Amino acid sequence: MSKKKLSLLLVCDRQGDHNFPVSFETLQSPLRFLQSTLRDVRLPDWLQQYQCWWENEGQDISDSVDRIGTPWLRMFALSGNRVDEILYPPEYWRMLKHGYQAGLLWRVSEENAVYPAGLGIYVTSFYDPGLACPYTVSLSTIVPLLKYGDAELKERFLPRLLQKDEAVWQGATWMTEIKGGSDLGAGVETIARPAGSQWFLTGDKYFASNAGAELAVVAACPEGAPRSVRGLALYLVPRYRRDGQLNYFIRRIKDKIATRSVPTGEIELRDSEAWLLGKAEHGIYLILEVLNVSRVANSMGSVALAQRAMADALFFAQSRVVFGKPLIEQPLMRRQFEDRLLQLRAASKLAWKALELLNEVWQERPPYSDRYHVFRLVAHLAKYWTAEVAVQTAKWAMEVHGGLGTLQEYRAERWLREAMILAIWEGPAHRQILDGLEVMERKRAHHLLLQSLSANVGASAAQDMEARIDRHLALPHDEKEAGAEALFTDLAAFTADALLKAKE
Repeated sequence: MSKKKLSLLLVCDRQGDHNFPVSFETLQSPLRFLQSTLRDVRLPDWLQQYQCWWENEGQDISDSVDRIGTPWLRMFALSGNRVDEILYPPEYWRMLKHGYQAGLLWRVSEENAVYPAGLGIYVTSFYDPGLACPYTVSLSTIVPLLKYGDAELKERFLPRLLQKDEAVWQGATWMTEIKGGSDLGAGVETIARPAGSQWFLTGDKYFASNAGAELAVVAACPEGAPRSVRGLALYLVPRYRRDGQLNYFIRRIKDKIATRSVPTGEIELRDSEAWLLGKAEHGIYLILEVLNVSRVANSMGSVALAQRAMADALFFAQSRVVFGKPLIEQPLMRRQFEDRLLQLRAASKLAWKALELLNEVWQERPPYSDRYHVFRLVAHLAKYWTAEVAVQTAKWAMEVHGGLGTLQEYRAERWLREAMILAIWEGPAHRQILDGLEVMERKRAHHLLLQSLSANVGASAAQDMEARIDRHLALPHDEKEAGAEALFTDLAAFTADALLKAKE
């Protein structure tokens, strides 16, 4: 039986049974794995249909797009007019628009919850982690527009982002410039000039995921504001001006390692029409809200990629015979699979906790509640930990395949490529560590988190971890920052393991 047929049996011939054991076979389906790990969560019918579409059509399209490589930018039409059109094969657009039509985003508005996006991103990432990026940044465009857009902006833009047909608009989040994204206060040089109720933005964005999107949220510094994070504001920038002309330009598409199913480009803003979201003085808070939404989505995608890498490695290990028996029956290999499966389950619990907390607090505005700060800490822990699990699992899965893992047709090399970018998107490890340290130090978020985990691991273990963190936070600044990685790693593992031990 081929791998594809095996997956179809597991996904589509389930007859309503939601009570799956955690087993190696469960790895072959993203929904079976979610159901086995999150037993109290009911997965909707549309998600089952979405997964079956990927099995029947989407995976083949995704493989084809990945083989083609970097898309091409057509800057000028035959007339000589600037168009900046990103060219993919037609099947790519069908694959991409299918997720929007299935409801990854419009259901967020209709259900007043972020669960549909998180679950849809998980399924998407099992088959094509890069394709989850357009859905993620579109979600991160919709959320601030829902929360902070005035009635006129919502009426003008929201219906287009929530359409249920192929005319749906895409969103994007553009913060990073040539100086990098970690130090936004020094790195963002785009200037926003006021003109009545409207603004005009001028500057360059260097790593612009989902280049070509119809609408983007963009970090910029209002004229006269201090050149620091406190001087930043968040703006809404459409692809076209009111007169129909291009409102921003794509300088080039990046020819990059990792994912090929999302176009990353350099964006030129030249007196680009824009609208302020929220209050200018709250800009950094809105920017961080956007980033944290994407970090949670990144965590769901990382776990899905790790699951897929394990599933492919398992299929190979079951069929590969060495020393007279299948590779999976060799004691060392079997133990590695068991250990990786346990780590995967813990990572999935951590990612899901971040999604649960986001679902509780995503409509909060500054000043935030204590629960929001717990969410912030968990989002940093989840983004940091799950991305590392994805990279290490993909690397190990390639090793399971041996030399065959370097060949494109086995996909192991693709999962490793895709995993590498998940560790960098929305801030690499050091950014998550430093931001997590800040929310523990200033908001004492670890106290509430560890209190909530004490029932799973025991009060003594939770108190020991809390005391260790407090001692670390009392260190001199340089020593505290230099030694933060070991502490943050242990807290992430502690949290993931504690969530795994929770009674279901």
